[in-house]
Amino acid sequence: MIPRLKNLFHKEIQPALKTKFGYKNVYMGPKLQKIILNMGLGIEGSDSKILKSCEEDLAKITGQKPVTTKFKKSVANFKTRKGANAGLKVTLRKNKMYEFLDRLVNIALPRIKDFRGLSAKGFDKFGNYTFGIKEHIIFPEVSFDRADKVRGLDITLVISSKEIDHSYALLEKLNFPFIKKGDN
Repeated sequence: MIPRLKNLFHKEIQPALKTKFGYKNVYMGPKLQKIILNMGLGIEGSDSKILKSCEEDLAKITGQKPVTTKFKKSVANFKTRKGANAGLKVTLRKNKMYEFLDRLVNIALPRIKDFRGLSAKGFDKFGNYTFGIKEHIIFPEVSFDRADKVRGLDITLVISSKEIDHSYALLEKLNFPFIKKGDN
């Protein structure tokens, strides 16, 4: 079954962006390629119980088993050793990506306490958008009682786009709650 957001993207959003930016065909417009979730654990990554707990939480959130990331080099000030566990990451593509994005925008983000919107400054020069979440318990799949500690997440949306304005327009059409310029 096709996810609701993917169907909306192909039927309404792509043609709307085509007319707005004057593309020759709908495939020239911006589209989501993948979503990457990263949960850095730092020193706590060496504890197998914490790592397993975070792995279960991230798997519940995304519906996919996370990969354990390792430190690339040793840094004495951060008490890290090369090859030790640094955190977890998940890369979502195709249908799982659209299902996650739908749950993120419509269910999880509105559950953030004192949420006013996402900053539009999270775009890089390639048109990809990155933002952080301070509490992973905003997702309804994660039980607040079972979570031993509230952890943060970094979410990166990789978008095939020629300009930042085009990526911003795509995310606005996907109902991303950006802070408007006049709002404080």
